[in-house]
Amino acid sequence: MTLYERLGLRALHLMDPEAAHGASLLVLRAGLVPMAGQVTSPRLGCMLAGMPLSNPIGLAAGYDKNAMAVAPLSRAGFGFIEVGAATPRPQDGNEKPRLFRLREDRAVINRFGFNNEGADAIGARLARRARGAVPVGLNLGANKDSASRAADFAAVLAICGAYVDFATVNVSSPNTEKLRDLQGPAALTALLAQVMQARVELARPIPIFLKIAPDLNNDEVAQIAEVALGAGIQGIIASNTTLSRDGLTSLYKDQAGGLSGVPLFEKSTRVLALLSKLTGGKLPLIGVGGISNAEQAYAKIRAGASAVQLYSALVYHGLSLVPQIAHGLDVLLARDGFSNVADAVGTARGEWL
Repeated sequence: MTLYERLGLRALHLMDPEAAHGASLLVLRAGLVPMAGQVTSPRLGCMLAGMPLSNPIGLAAGYDKNAMAVAPLSRAGFGFIEVGAATPRPQDGNEKPRLFRLREDRAVINRFGFNNEGADAIGARLARRARGAVPVGLNLGANKDSASRAADFAAVLAICGAYVDFATVNVSSPNTEKLRDLQGPAALTALLAQVMQARVELARPIPIFLKIAPDLNNDEVAQIAEVALGAGIQGIIASNTTLSRDGLTSLYKDQAGGLSGVPLFEKSTRVLALLSKLTGGKLPLIGVGGISNAEQAYAKIRAGASAVQLYSALVYHGLSLVPQIAHGLDVLLARDGFSNVADAVGTARGEWL
């Protein structure tokens, strides 16, 4: 981390967390943050659901909710980025304050509630972006007062699908009432059928991923794996934020919302490994939750992830963390004799089961 970045993070941490979030996007858009550019090597270059990646390190949804900073984020060293979540109609989300830093735990709690400008505005912004080597995906959400949340996911895909490289069905946010109920087999089967029909109607069908919660028991994970394999989707993201508060020590540990960051690492990696076993390599998996260094990214990959995503760690380490993790992963792969990251996927899955 450079002195410039260290001072910038210190300034942001003096601000209200949500205000700092907005300020960081403004700084990015203004071009005031040095960018690493593409980070790749023969070991890091890989494929994810048919998409070529320069490296397997992605940006998770939730940071650039309205696709305001796609261009600079595409130059930050990520192999792929995900924006959103987008809902059909704009919505304000939950009341403030709704974002909390848990410094001692290197974690974050949020209860945003899918605040965004709506699919039309986000789609228009994505339509104007310059296409590049970094795939850009959109997290699909549903309006809080929706009559049919399944129809909402399909509607966002219909509006925005032509302008992104992949889309994620997000049924795992804990901040929209009863959204996680859609992870049940019958509801999830019907929802994915509707989304996949909307995908067929796109001029260029794109990969569809499913993002699940970490707070599922083994039977529930098995049911989701079965539904996902039958639905024809192209991958699963494991996982979203948790409702667990085990072991936290920070001031805001009891705030309502989804917990992300370091405390989520083990829980999310165990769900990932179980999914890897259940799907048997038939679906690529994206590992998310608690990644803040190359060793943790490597652990997710060896537990079964074809690629990984991070977000909360950037709050504490800045964007320089992205190339740091990518370069560190390259070193770890070389150390263990892997010629490509794909060869390492799932090689230590049993340690997490």
